[in-house]
Amino acid sequence: MSKKPGLFSAISLISCAVLLFAATNIYYPKWQNTQTEATISWDVTGYYLYLPAIFIYGDATQLEFMQDILDEYQPSPHMDQAFKHESGNYIFKYSAGMALAYSPAFFAAWLFASLTDYPADGFSRPFQFALSQWSLLIAFLGLFYLRRFLRLFFSDLSVGLSLVAIVFGSNYLSYASTNGAMTHNYLFTIYALLLWNTHLFYLKPTMVRAVAIGLLCSFATIIRPTELITVLIPLLWGLHLPLTHFLKDRGAFLLKNSLKICAAVLGFLIIGSLQLIYWKTMSGDWLVYTYEDQGFSWLQPKIWKGFFSSRAGWLLYSPMMALALVGLFFLRKQQRKLFGLCLLMAVLIIYITFSWDIWWYGGSLGQRALVQSYAIFSIPMAAFFTVVGRKRYRQWIFLPVLMFFSLYNIYWFHQSHRGGLFAAEQMNSSYFWSVLGRFSVDEDTIKLLDTNDKVHREFDNPRLVLLHDFDEMTTVDCQMAPIDGSGSLCLPPGETQSPVFFVDGVPAAGELAVRTSALFQIKDKEWDYWKQSLFVVHFFNDEDIIRSRQIRIQRFLNPGQMRELYFDINVPHRNFNRVGVQIVNPGSAHPLIVDNLKVYYF
Repeated sequence: MSKKPGLFSAISLISCAVLLFAATNIYYPKWQNTQTEATISWDVTGYYLYLPAIFIYGDATQLEFMQDILDEYQPSPHMDQAFKHESGNYIFKYSAGMALAYSPAFFAAWLFASLTDYPADGFSRPFQFALSQWSLLIAFLGLFYLRRFLRLFFSDLSVGLSLVAIVFGSNYLSYASTNGAMTHNYLFTIYALLLWNTHLFYLKPTMVRAVAIGLLCSFATIIRPTELITVLIPLLWGLHLPLTHFLKDRGAFLLKNSLKICAAVLGFLIIGSLQLIYWKTMSGDWLVYTYEDQGFSWLQPKIWKGFFSSRAGWLLYSPMMALALVGLFFLRKQQRKLFGLCLLMAVLIIYITFSWDIWWYGGSLGQRALVQSYAIFSIPMAAFFTVVGRKRYRQWIFLPVLMFFSLYNIYWFHQSHRGGLFAAEQMNSSYFWSVLGRFSVDEDTIKLLDTNDKVHREFDNPRLVLLHDFDEMTTVDCQMAPIDGSGSLCLPPGETQSPVFFVDGVPAAGELAVRTSALFQIKDKEWDYWKQSLFVVHFFNDEDIIRSRQIRIQRFLNPGQMRELYFDINVPHRNFNRVGVQIVNPGSAHPLIVDNLKVYYF
């Protein structure tokens, strides 16, 4: 490595920036995509909606323009970015912080669209492009200041390796590039700026730095209210034992700089009051809980699932971040004044993140809600690499580890975008381990997304125990002709379900699995995962269902297609005396017909 001051970390920073640029604009440019794969889609639509509603349409209360946007651009299946308040007005689900952060990109795109032939409607190509590139600049800014901050405390080698580890080796890559318009990228940069300004403030307290700290904490809070914990960074900077000495010294410092502290508080209130004014204007109340039935279970945090679940486990998808956790043990000896704050923030961040009821955070690649805190975790990460860098043999040991974790992360990044094997919100252990390291799989593997039940046996010597041809049924309500014979089972649009078709008898000794199959036909495909028709097998003990398995039928059907589908299930170890099969339409607007239902024991 070069011994020039800052050269290695500078090269690392440039490498990280190149990777983020390539991912954003070459590998998977979301700003070129449409519908729910566009930059402004899903949650980003909700963060952003303040801007077109207020400045383009002048309608932030009834959002009457939104149906036209959904019809034209389809950023999400439904208008769930706001809810109807008892006041009669619509209230945005998300607070206004991200809209403020997006505003430079929005106004630039609006001006450009107004001067060209692009629709100046807030969702056309200039708006998508501008928001994507602005988010990329925000990521560059965060990494730039994080490097400056870390260089104050750690060697150039440790800082450079920490930047590479986070960008190449964690899900930060996804949320600072293709998904850079999400909150986490912006919050990461706020954390980095806050660390930098806090350090400078305690070196030399100035009014400008005090106001900057207040504005940054407030900005983070109105982006995600749980980021109110950012105020602990300036308050507990240099936290150490004994606490009595720390609190005495900190009290004296705050008192000495009381005017600057008041300025910081004022800066916090100025930004924070914008959200309160919005709520008061729209609803008549100063505070509105906009997440409706979603909330926290403070006494039941999902710690184990949050760390290791195949659905969205932090360390399962970003094992590189385990090095930061290990680094906490080394940080205490290396930078004692940073250790207390880092440990406290790590515990609070993890606890708050995993206490949210939807601990997998929607379509999250790993734990996206932790990405912003990587600015904090970069400190013990650098401490870890400091220890590694002291001995040549340690470098040789951990260089392959660093490379492996980076390739592992890039693999999942690819599968979550172009590869397609990462199924957001649907991952389970059987499917995860079946696809890991692969770039294509067969349909039986895809069925594991629903069954989570890998059958380790061949379909040998099957015994047919149920056959239903449905010839006595009509398909009039489905407006399709029967598949085979004079009739087929019809599941019309809406929340409909078939009767349970029971099997006479249970598997004999040596029959350890069940195969169920049927012919299915659709006219139009249901793309909404939650509304796709279900092919369900229940195991009963008298009237009690002791186990159920299912597949989503329309994963495997194209519009107008008729084909036979089957899936296999292991027999449960618990006692059961009946097997039942059912087809369910959980609310799809599209009909489905079924024929020649069969069940085998094998």
